[in-house]
Formats: sequence, structure tokens, C-alpha cells
Amino acid sequence: MVLAENQKLLIPSKSENMVLVEKLVDDVCDLFDIKEEIYGHILVALTEGVNNALQHGNKANPDKHITVTFKVKNDTLYFTVKDEGIGFDFNNLPDPTDPANIEKPTGRGIFLMKHLSDKVSFEDKGTKVILEFKLKK
Repeated sequence: MVLAENQKLLIPSKSENMVLVEKLVDDVCDLFDIKEEIYGHILVALTEGVNNALQHGNKANPDKHITVTFKVKNDTLYFTVKDEGIGFDFNNLPDPTDPANIEKPTGRGIFLMKHLSDKVSFEDKGTKVILEFKLKK
């Protein structure tokens, strides 16, 4: 895959398409010679974002799509994940570190994205998440 600025990946909401997201991360990290530690952060944060879009946003409906884009600007790598769902209240999420939530098998995706990315922001009622990673630290 030859990557260009504002590369777009449009995938149906099927879990087997996660390999395409992983390939995109590999290609982007190779292109920008990203250190292994940051690579791991990008891989986990982006796959969590896409998995949330697939499971929660698009309700695993294979007729709905997820759009993943990336761009680099001012030594920052931006990944955007957009689903076709109705959105969610991203300002009112349960704390996955709360003892009442520790045993729950879900609810850690956004927590992980926020801790692995330099910045996470939501747009369009939560149907779009933007993950930022500083390339030079």
C-alpha cells in the first residue's frame, strides 16, 4: 500500500476487517519511522477506537461502514475513526478503574485510548473520534 496524506480506509463493520486497520498502522509507522513504543500505543488505541465503532456505533451491522483516516501535521499524527451510528454521551462514561467496574469485561476502550494517545477528542455526537500522537517527544 502506498500511503498519501489523508489516506482513507473504508471498511464494512466486520471483525475480520480489523486486520486492515492493523496493516494501516504498520504502514503508517513504517512510513514515518515511528518508535516501537509509540507504535504499540497507536496500534492499541486505534484498534480500540475501530472496535468501539464496529460494536457500539454500528452494532456490528456489516451493511454499515467505518471510515479510518490519517494525516500528519506539525509533527503530530492524527487518526480519525467515524462510524454510522447515532453517537453516545462521551462526557458521561463509567470509570473502568472503579471497584464496581473492575470485573466487567467491557468499558475500557476509551480509557485506553485516552491513556495511550496524546489527545482524544470526539465530534458528531461521538460518532467520530480523533486520536493524536506526537511524533517527536
